[in-house]
Amino acid sequence: MAEAAPTAGGLEAQGLVQTFQRGTPDAYRALDHLDLVIEPGTFLVILGTNGSGKSTLLNAIAGAITPEQGTIRVGGRDVTAWPEHRRASLIGRVFQDPYRGTAPELTVAENLALAERRGQFPGFALALDRALRTRLLAAVERLGMGLERRLDVPIGLLSGGQRQALTLLMATISRPELLLLDEHTAALDPRSADQVLRLTRDIVSRDRLTTLMVTHSLDEAVRLGDRLILMHRGRIVQDLRGTAKRWLRPEQLFRSFDELRSADLLDQRAAEVVRAGYV
Repeated sequence: MAEAAPTAGGLEAQGLVQTFQRGTPDAYRALDHLDLVIEPGTFLVILGTNGSGKSTLLNAIAGAITPEQGTIRVGGRDVTAWPEHRRASLIGRVFQDPYRGTAPELTVAENLALAERRGQFPGFALALDRALRTRLLAAVERLGMGLERRLDVPIGLLSGGQRQALTLLMATISRPELLLLDEHTAALDPRSADQVLRLTRDIVSRDRLTTLMVTHSLDEAVRLGDRLILMHRGRIVQDLRGTAKRWLRPEQLFRSFDELRSADLLDQRAAEVVRAGYV
């Protein structure tokens, strides 16, 4: 039976549940019946404490893990049962490590050619004809980093910042339905991080990409995106958009984190009292 045509864009995740180390004393629920709907073209920033479920959510959306429960729709398509490689035709992803997601022995042009054909039949993936090289050259020139002169250099010889900028281009060159950014500037020096963030803002805005960006930086969370969610224990505990997001300040987020840490401490002390037999 032919697959039904998509009816909407963006992302719809419903009832996602994921438990790690199930059946052991260390079991914890990384996603706890999480619902998230993102309208097409939204730039969503995701914050949360360690273990809050941020990266688990991105892995579930990308297909790197299959949640125990729930459904996921990307660009109107139900991708819940799709493996990760099939979802790559709809989803671009940039990881924290600048050296992940590229083939270091291949040239800049070859890596970009592979990215442009992501999710397609792999035959002739590296056939770099004149038209393709011209198209790739124009895309690299828009980065404004002078890398158009290094198309034939193995990508493994570039600096971390240059490589991350190109990885961002590779993830977006085919204008995916969804872009996932998993702390993609955390491993860079401040100057390179600022440059990659500028490119991120420009590319997302220009191509109106639906984007999810995980970050630990309160400053980045305030400066970027038009919506922000705060995760804790596999749930969304705050969802800020519109005026609330535009007027958001780092100190407000800091207070939210402080309140979550205090609540965790109280829960921990209560559990210790129960184990000690006082309740």
